Amino acid sequence: MANAVIALGSNLGESLRILQNSLQSLTLIPGIEIEAVSSWYQTKPIGPPQPDYLNGCALLSVQQHPEELLVLLQAIELQFGRVRNEKWGARTLDLDLLLYDELIFNTPSLQIPHPRMTQRAFVLVPLAEIVPDWIEPRSGKAIANLVTQIDCSGVTKYCIN
Repeated sequence: MANAVIALGSNLGESLRILQNSLQSLTLIPGIEIEAVSSWYQTKPIGPPQPDYLNGCALLSVQQHPEELLVLLQAIELQFGRVRNEKWGARTLDLDLLLYDELIFNTPSLQIPHPRMTQRAFVLVPLAEIVPDWIEPRSGKAIANLVTQIDCSGVTKYCIN
C-alpha cells in the first residue's frame, strides 16, 4: 500500500453532498482506504467569475499506481457530473492527486506533486490539517511550513448547520 493525498473541490450543485458522496464512492473501490479527511473550507475561486468553492483533502492508502489512481479519480468526477469546458471554470467535482508517497512523477497527463499545490491556500490549509509533517518532495519542506508562507485569508472553515 502507498499513501496518497487528494484535494476535493466543488462549487456547482449541492457541493457538500457531492464531496461527501465522492468520498463514499472512493471507499467502494477495492484497494483504496480513506485514512483521514480534513474539515471542509469555503474558498474564493481562481479563474473566471463563479461561486465560492467547498474544498478539503483526504489521505488515502492505495494499492493503485499513480496513473491508475488518476483514472479512478476522473471516473468519479464524471459520475458526479464533471464537465471540462474552460480552464479553472466552475465544476460539480474536482479531485486532484496531490502527493503519492515521496514520489516525483512527470508525464503529460500527471505531475506529482501537483505543480501548483504549494501556491494554493485552498489546498495547503486542509492538507496541513491532516498531514502537517508530510514533506513535499520538490521543496523539501513540511506542509505545515508551506502553509505559513502563503496568504490564507480567502480560506474559511465551513460550518455545517
